[in-house]
Amino acid sequence: MKKTLVRVFRCAGMGNLIKVLTRDIDNNAGNFFLDFENAQPTEHEREVWDQVNVVLKDARGILDELQSYNGAGEVIREAIQHPSDEGLQEKSWCAVVPLVGKLKKFYEFSMRLEEALHGLLGALTSTRHTPTQHLEREQALAKQFAEILHFTLRFDELKMTNPAIQNDFSYYRRTLNRMRLKNSLAEGENEVNNELANRMSLFYAEATPMLKTLSDATLKFVSENKNLPLENTTDCLSTMAGVCKIMLETPEYRSRFASEETASFCLRVMVGVIILYDYVNPAGAFVKSSKIDMKGCIKVLRDQPPNSVEGLLNALRYTTKHLNDETTSKQIKTMLQ
Repeated sequence: MKKTLVRVFRCAGMGNLIKVLTRDIDNNAGNFFLDFENAQPTEHEREVWDQVNVVLKDARGILDELQSYNGAGEVIREAIQHPSDEGLQEKSWCAVVPLVGKLKKFYEFSMRLEEALHGLLGALTSTRHTPTQHLEREQALAKQFAEILHFTLRFDELKMTNPAIQNDFSYYRRTLNRMRLKNSLAEGENEVNNELANRMSLFYAEATPMLKTLSDATLKFVSENKNLPLENTTDCLSTMAGVCKIMLETPEYRSRFASEETASFCLRVMVGVIILYDYVNPAGAFVKSSKIDMKGCIKVLRDQPPNSVEGLLNALRYTTKHLNDETTSKQIKTMLQ
């Protein structure tokens, strides 16, 4: 994955990050500066870090392939308009099969991402430390968690603005059996059988498929670890949201960013953990008792150039679970209109 700088406040002792998160920033603020850019795994983190790093190495390539995905719309239209022209049918099929191979690759990567997230959550929510201590002591894992969220939001932004993905896959599914009868099978790694096609269809039908994958994966993690207090997971998410919010809204910290890419990174991570929190916490992220300062987070988004955050605001509007609950204040709903 492309190297991205994320900086949070480096704490000299265990408790200082809490002071930062509660806005108790004093004259010693410059003495703690957590730099995720150079965070290296400790021996304790190494096993999980290595496993997740294998997945993250492939994430950049996935985004590049998705960004350059142009689709087979023109040849598909020609084939549909001339159904008796066997040459056009073969041409469209040959065009769409390798594209479906790419879509299969993206879908399979989502399953790898789910497994990586489970490993990170297991490490960052254990009862060995408090969520804040985990963030301080396991900086390399926290960075990987942020990178997964950044990738997820970026993937979904690209997918939502590319209708060719669903059009190509729909055409493939409609044509698959007929082409098989003609012995024109998709071969090798591009082969997608009916069972896999059904799962992929559900995946791509989602407006934000990677975020749905992570949300479901987080819920699955909680349900499979009933001996782990739910607060360990929700506090991990709310702490990350608070760190990102303060990094973005505090000029003295934001000025330390090496580039605006860092701000985009933090914005995506903040929105990602809010959505996960909203799914995992039974009351959601928007209720008054939420440990996430939703008004502050939305204000941070609103303070950015509009074109740069509309996709993130839409993610909060349309992919959260509890925004439209009666417990959500009118002010928050108005802020997201």
